[in-house]
Amino acid sequence: MDLLNTLVDKGLRRELPTREEALAVLATSDDDLLDVVAAAGKVRRHWFGRRVKLNYLVNLKSGLCPEDCSYCSQRLGSTAGILKYTWLKPDEASRAAAAGLAGGAKRVCLVASGRGPTDRDVDRVSETIRAIKDQHESVEVCACLGLLSDGQAERLREAGADAYNHNLNTSEETYADITTTHTYADRVDTVQKAHAAGLSACSGLIAGMGESDEDLVDVVYSLRELDPDSVPVNFLIPVEGTPLAKEWNLTPQRCLRILAMVRFVCPDVEVRIAGGREVHLRSMQPLALNLANSIFLGDYLTTEGQAGQADLDMIADAGFEVEGAGEVTLPEHRASAGCGSHEAAGGCGSHQGVGACGSHEDGGGVCGSVPAAPANETRTDLVAVRRRGAGTDLAPNA
Repeated sequence: MDLLNTLVDKGLRRELPTREEALAVLATSDDDLLDVVAAAGKVRRHWFGRRVKLNYLVNLKSGLCPEDCSYCSQRLGSTAGILKYTWLKPDEASRAAAAGLAGGAKRVCLVASGRGPTDRDVDRVSETIRAIKDQHESVEVCACLGLLSDGQAERLREAGADAYNHNLNTSEETYADITTTHTYADRVDTVQKAHAAGLSACSGLIAGMGESDEDLVDVVYSLRELDPDSVPVNFLIPVEGTPLAKEWNLTPQRCLRILAMVRFVCPDVEVRIAGGREVHLRSMQPLALNLANSIFLGDYLTTEGQAGQADLDMIADAGFEVEGAGEVTLPEHRASAGCGSHEAAGGCGSHQGVGACGSHEDGGGVCGSVPAAPANETRTDLVAVRRRGAGTDLAPNA
């Protein structure tokens, strides 16, 4: 297929595809799906080999959020039966992180619900970062605390944070349909603050919220322009008690096409399969490792993932290997100037500039005259509220 050959050539050169090419990937048929995966897999292997980076989430503060993000079980007005608790103490968070690191995680993501941290909250998280790094010197720590105020990113960096996650989630045009208590511009501003402070920016999207193909391409191109080092791709987990609980728009094939499109647009960036992979990719998860070079290990913020050992078995059985703590994730041209530096590349893998990473969230679409992907069957049996790990007396899943 000429389209795929062109996209592979551009991916190896870190050249931005055209919007029409990105839309065409999303419009490919199921008959062509393996060809799409194989093509994007060439780009993935060129920049990241067969390594898979493992990340582990620690939910520092769960529920009771004043924001109204429609996808989130922690939102204002949510009736989801999730765990609700205030800030974990630094030693509690450090113990939770240790479980993920013992399971092979290289990065710990410290997440807290809320609009954004107060200065006291930044102090708390800074203490937690130091507690984790005192025990695990080589671990990467990413904070995800919502919208940042001036100076807060710098303080997190001084405390030892390596990265900051704040997702764009969806296109600027449709953002107000998903959230009304803050704006798309607020999110962009926070990613830029992380960049400016020298933190490695992590920003991504949520697929499956009823968006169009154009929306998906818009948000990925916007992410490329922001130039994050990592792009988490979340697939909406429709949790009962949230406004999007009935949005079952994804199939495994659709998810693979989305991941391939992200890889072509951001060829040399850490693409992470984040929330919802077990729910929507299901038995196709191993195939997705040919597109993404990073996953979360074990459970998510408010929902359960598959067993940590199952993740490790999946990676090994698919012929991939877990990235070691001493290995550098990013290609040399992105990593050479140090964590969070973007001087060597002009934008999410290209000199033409366009950007992406992860967040509090767990996203589907139609291109032009191409018919919509068939609705995915409702699989509420695959959605389980987290009842173990942080905020409980039960051992975490790692």
